[in-house]
Amino acid sequence: MSHARLLVGCAAGFGGDRVDAASPVVETLIGRGGASVLMFEMLAERTLAQAQLARQADPEAGYAPLMEAMVVPVLERCVKHCIPIVSNFGAANPRAAARRLQTLAQRLGLDTLKIAVVEGDDLSDASGQQLLKPYLDPAWAQKPIVSANVYLGGEAIASALRMCAHIVVTGRVADPALVTGPTLAHFGWYAQDWDRLARATMAGHLLECGAQVTGGYFADPGLKEVPDLHRLGYPIAEIDDEGGVVIGKASGTGGLVNCQTVKEQLLYEIQDPAAYLTPDVVADISQAEVYEAGPNRVALTGVRGHPRPATLKVMVCTSGGWLGEGDISYAGPNATARARLAAEIIQQRVGQQLALRYDLIGVLSVFGDDAGRFQTEVEMAARGAAGTGTGTGLRTSDQVRDVRLRIAGRHDNRAVVEAFLREITALYTCGPAGGGGIRTALQAQLHSATCFVPRDLVQPTVTFI
Repeated sequence: MSHARLLVGCAAGFGGDRVDAASPVVETLIGRGGASVLMFEMLAERTLAQAQLARQADPEAGYAPLMEAMVVPVLERCVKHCIPIVSNFGAANPRAAARRLQTLAQRLGLDTLKIAVVEGDDLSDASGQQLLKPYLDPAWAQKPIVSANVYLGGEAIASALRMCAHIVVTGRVADPALVTGPTLAHFGWYAQDWDRLARATMAGHLLECGAQVTGGYFADPGLKEVPDLHRLGYPIAEIDDEGGVVIGKASGTGGLVNCQTVKEQLLYEIQDPAAYLTPDVVADISQAEVYEAGPNRVALTGVRGHPRPATLKVMVCTSGGWLGEGDISYAGPNATARARLAAEIIQQRVGQQLALRYDLIGVLSVFGDDAGRFQTEVEMAARGAAGTGTGTGLRTSDQVRDVRLRIAGRHDNRAVVEAFLREITALYTCGPAGGGGIRTALQAQLHSATCFVPRDLVQPTVTFI
């Protein structure tokens, strides 16, 4: 047990994050001294289903593809300076991830590396699916499951760190568990110390999306300026024995940590500020306050905790058929009309076989709906404004001379989607005039649902590889 502060640095906020983010974080942790942990948060809601598919194709796959690129550049320094690495980059295959890390460590001369694997989250096999059936919607219980994973808390991570693990590899854990685990181990808190756990949970919540809290997702030119965004620094939380937290960032990097960046991330994905449900605790930020504790340093206070839920959340993914999408560009006079005609051609040729969506990128895409209703409304509004001279700022289609048509369609039968994509390619010569730059893509789709199971049905384990 230690009462000294704990520094937790985050070097990834999702599986496709920058691979050069860790080094400045590690150098800052080393420079500040004392106990510290490096975390990589690398799982989104559906990532595990994709990882399960990869594992089915290759028994040694199924962990985060960028794990090696992120960890290897800092592994020697972390081991030398006693900075454990904690991450959910194990995804659907934590043991394979651990084996790969051992191989990489041996190449670096780190032959005594202790790698812990946290398991128990994966309910994708037959016995796990049988356990889930009483808690799933009946319509979902009959579908073939690609993946089913429980969101675990931080206690198993804490156990691994108490046993002096250099790296803790997990599959699905709640994102804040990557911080509650280290704080439980470092400070020796009880698992029912609700206020402290809630504060550590919110520290984890602030860190879990990486550079979002240091200005990345905050930046908006002319409105919310962030310096040197091209060399954005990743966050570091300083946590004390009471769970008090100060958020900062890696030294010598760009980005920004202020009350605004922290408030935005604090409320990110929070449905009920008075009851943020996690496996470790129910956190209450309804009375929370933030204040600047120095340049690029923001303190969070006033977080309270309540007893953890009796159930654990499970994310279930099933096969959702196939999605095909294709793009083609039209430019010059009448570009939008030609793009609309191309969409009509595809609709007439394959629209009876699969539902289609089209977007006119450059006219309307982000705000469009699958039925195209909003596109029509915007067009009518723009034309009405042009006729009255009110100047709404909306451009009519005939004012747009650079448009890219995107058409997407989904079907359970892969062959139907492939035929649809061939029709898009045929627009090159089948008209309308002037189309070019066609690209098509085909990918498997996933459907997801959640349910809740009694926590005593799930038994996390810790194994050293």
